[in-house]
Amino acid sequence: MDFSFSPDQEELRALARRIVTDRCTAEQLRVISESDSATDLELWRLLADAGLVGISLPEAAGGGGLGWLEEAIVLDEIARAAAPVPGLAVMALAGPALAGPALAGRPELLEGVADGTSIITAAIHELVGDPWAPTTKVTEGRLSGTKVCVAHGLIADRFVVTATGSEGAGLYAVESDAPGITITRQDTTSGVPDALVEFDAAAVEPIGGRDEVDDLLRRGMSAAAVMTAAACGEALRLTSEYAVEREQFDKPIAAFQAVSQRVGDAYIDTESVRLTAWHAAWRLAAGLPADEAILSAKFWAAEGGWRVIHAAQHVHGGVGVDRDYPLFRYFLIHKQLELFLGSATPTLQRLGRTLAG
Repeated sequence: MDFSFSPDQEELRALARRIVTDRCTAEQLRVISESDSATDLELWRLLADAGLVGISLPEAAGGGGLGWLEEAIVLDEIARAAAPVPGLAVMALAGPALAGPALAGRPELLEGVADGTSIITAAIHELVGDPWAPTTKVTEGRLSGTKVCVAHGLIADRFVVTATGSEGAGLYAVESDAPGITITRQDTTSGVPDALVEFDAAAVEPIGGRDEVDDLLRRGMSAAAVMTAAACGEALRLTSEYAVEREQFDKPIAAFQAVSQRVGDAYIDTESVRLTAWHAAWRLAAGLPADEAILSAKFWAAEGGWRVIHAAQHVHGGVGVDRDYPLFRYFLIHKQLELFLGSATPTLQRLGRTLAG
């Protein structure tokens, strides 16, 4: 395995980094956080204009026709800058899920996605239960049930919903303004509101079965691991710089053994999160069996990432919780991604069942 990126991929990373870094200043992030949606739609359109939003969508749908690694590179940069855009929801989940049906005669399902004018998202979480076995039901083409924590659901034009029909779990597409749908705001710790979406015999269109559900969840876990690795890397960078600059007893706190050991442990955890995340992304992009790698990556992202972020907070002391200092953003990003599709314990349990066959 060679985890180094090709020259084209390095250029892609540089482009994505330049766009999000130029836009995501402390002042701009503060302004966006105070808006109703807490989402930077202007930045989203800048990314779309650069061809990054639809980078893995088929060219026939206005996308770039590239693969999962290229998409993961863009998501990595989005997390690194703490950019408040619907990257995970659109690029990793809903967009690829709708790509097949769009090419099979329903191009309107992806209309406006690649150019950033239409927001689509995935509704996969429920109050109780396993995302792999949704309790939301489809009967005779009508969807009933409740989905919670639907990312960017307040501004979405279309939902991709996991539900159980007569032939088992499947994916369904539904317009956000369709009759029988009620959308309620859910405020989150990240500051970007989610949506609680209630379906009452809403008309839906089937777009995939069990295999498509599994593919969507694999992409979601892989994306969460990659984005966690980016957040950990930035938290570690901030911590290292602070430990060198902050003085106590006339010497940098980095000179104290307890601090240097804590930061050293955080470095080891960060590298473990990064290695497992990109290993899983590489296997997924290469079309290799990836379930064990993805679950391992998600576990490390939840468990190792937790240690990194908390070490960063502890070394910073009171500065770490100051909202004029950027560290808090990575704490909130990690917490949201840690719980996305299962935290450490349920992920480890699923990995155990996978290893046991």
